[in-house]
Amino acid sequence: MPAELTERLATLFRWIDPGPGTSHLVSDISGWWRDPAVLAELGPALVAPYRAARPTVVLAPAVTGLLLGPLAATALGVGFVAAHKPGDGRLPAGSLTWAQSPPDYRGRQVDLAVRDRHLGPGDRVLVVDDWVRTGAQIHALYDICAARGAEVLGAAVVAVDCPPEVATELRITGLVTGADLPA
Repeated sequence: MPAELTERLATLFRWIDPGPGTSHLVSDISGWWRDPAVLAELGPALVAPYRAARPTVVLAPAVTGLLLGPLAATALGVGFVAAHKPGDGRLPAGSLTWAQSPPDYRGRQVDLAVRDRHLGPGDRVLVVDDWVRTGAQIHALYDICAARGAEVLGAAVVAVDCPPEVATELRITGLVTGADLPA
């Protein structure tokens, strides 16, 4: 991956204090979406480590994954499958396969669903997301793939901020680490 992209991602990143009553800062990655050069490079950079494995589909969770997933899928010339969350206003009708994540960094468990007709045996899946701290959502997406008979090749994320053993276990590659981003 070009060092310029890593530098640009760090430059465009911010931590935001959401105000009284909150216990943590919130990552602001909106600068990544505003920069046309970053948008052009994200898809190809995310999929580069997996290109030789020949994914047949990219799977990504709502909400940010709905942007990153299609960028990665386009770079590979394959289709995209969205993983939906209840309450995000986009829960599809029809037959769905569900999985619940283990607790995330805030102790929440996230329910994710994928349309059954879009994922199945013979699919070679690349999971894509913006950030991974615990791997909770990636675990749930891998569970959905297993339930549908699809093979997971790994996960490509923009920011890897999880323990190395989690990244190794889940086969996660990233463009930046938490240490690369401004404090």
